[in-house]
Amino acid sequence: MNTSELISYFKIKEVVGVLPEKITGIHNDSRKVEQESMFICTRGFTVDGHDYYQQALDKGASVIVAEKHLDINPNEAALIIVKDTFKALAHLANKFYNYPSTKLNVFGVTGTNGKTTVTNLIYSLLTKTNEKAALAGTLGFEIEGEKSTSENTTCDVLTNQKLLDKAVRQGLDHVVMEVSSHGLSQGRLWGVDFDVVAFTNLSHDHLDYHDSMEQYGYVKGLLFAQLGQDLTKAKYLVLNQDDDWYRIFSYWSPFEVISYGLQTDADFKAVDIDYKINQTCFTLVTPQGIFNVETKLLGEFNIYNILAAMASLFAKGLSVDQMVNTLKDLPPVNGRMEKVDIAAPVTMYIDYAHTPDAIEKSINSVLPFKKEKLIFLVGTGGDRDKVKRPLMAEKASAADYVVLTINDPRYEDPNTILKDMEKGMLHENYVLIENREEAISHAITFSEPGDILIFAGKGQEDYQIVKNKKIAHSDLDTVKKHCLKKYTYKV
Repeated sequence: MNTSELISYFKIKEVVGVLPEKITGIHNDSRKVEQESMFICTRGFTVDGHDYYQQALDKGASVIVAEKHLDINPNEAALIIVKDTFKALAHLANKFYNYPSTKLNVFGVTGTNGKTTVTNLIYSLLTKTNEKAALAGTLGFEIEGEKSTSENTTCDVLTNQKLLDKAVRQGLDHVVMEVSSHGLSQGRLWGVDFDVVAFTNLSHDHLDYHDSMEQYGYVKGLLFAQLGQDLTKAKYLVLNQDDDWYRIFSYWSPFEVISYGLQTDADFKAVDIDYKINQTCFTLVTPQGIFNVETKLLGEFNIYNILAAMASLFAKGLSVDQMVNTLKDLPPVNGRMEKVDIAAPVTMYIDYAHTPDAIEKSINSVLPFKKEKLIFLVGTGGDRDKVKRPLMAEKASAADYVVLTINDPRYEDPNTILKDMEKGMLHENYVLIENREEAISHAITFSEPGDILIFAGKGQEDYQIVKNKKIAHSDLDTVKKHCLKKYTYKV
């Protein structure tokens, strides 16, 4: 791309050296730089890109964008000095990739719990009805069956533009994005032109990062403000009317609100709900009529997720009748109240629940079917929100027997993590086990025929973070391994 045209947006800048006529790419990671590309020195939480400009030059960068003067030979590469390289990256990436989100229908989903399930439902309902779509979120990036992993729920601003550009180049029409509060507060979504944004719920989480629930809520609201003010475009907010933040968020944007809920007179509402051990049935009331719904997704919280997904797609013109017919064949999302498919005399679920609210909902979803004991394994992470630890254990106390363990210890003393959780226990039927595999083994060994077991906290993740390293671990594989030691079963 022509370099002068690329940087023409910036009114305040200093150019040192001669700009090359064009650049071949944009990078903020010096390890990925190639010949005749641009390297942007962005500041992160642990590293500063300004410390790596020489590596970028050594790999062939012809333009360096920085916030200060650097020791660069002007005959070797051009230096562009701007006020804020992170904002510059958002503009440069969008312009370089020719504003890809404006060529797509972009769905964004935010909230404390349910983001992954809602985005996966939207994606699945689109693809099962022969729409071309891509999915970005906690489970990685999926485009036409091709999957790749991502470090964060919401990718960085440059990666987002690359993924959106890839979707455009492959002829897709829709991209569904899971939007985290960290991603919003750090500007990772800058430049993404959303068409439909959905809100699931807001409950206690990430208060180590956001100082209060109020701040946490307002950060989530940035997504709705990001719809913009151009009323020549058809954009929509899909909001959970049963959540206290509904009215606040509904005024963050001038675009139409489509509501959903169970307790209120919402646009999309579920009534006459019948919870079964392998499926959920309910009557769906919508602007297009009343429908009987069957789904393999379990629990009240998944009804909310289904309503959010359907309302989002309704906003872009999909038929409710078609969605209802497609939904009944969709499996649960991996690691989200996922029933372990084994022929054993116990019923087991893998769930991602790692907040007090999610734990409560996870337990409530199986209580109607409990005949013997409910065994609940719950973990939390080190060096993260400590306030929620006893609250998680308090909610887990609704189970007959609780195994307190750890998701990702990171650098924190495991004993401290467990003791923090233990403060919230409301009964004495629990055990503290630091090692997660040993904790899973104990829960299975303690079980008896007829029991229900829920392994919460990690979901589909296939690793644990110990210090700063990812160690291989899968709850699902571990459950099957130790179940084999106690029960004879066939997968």
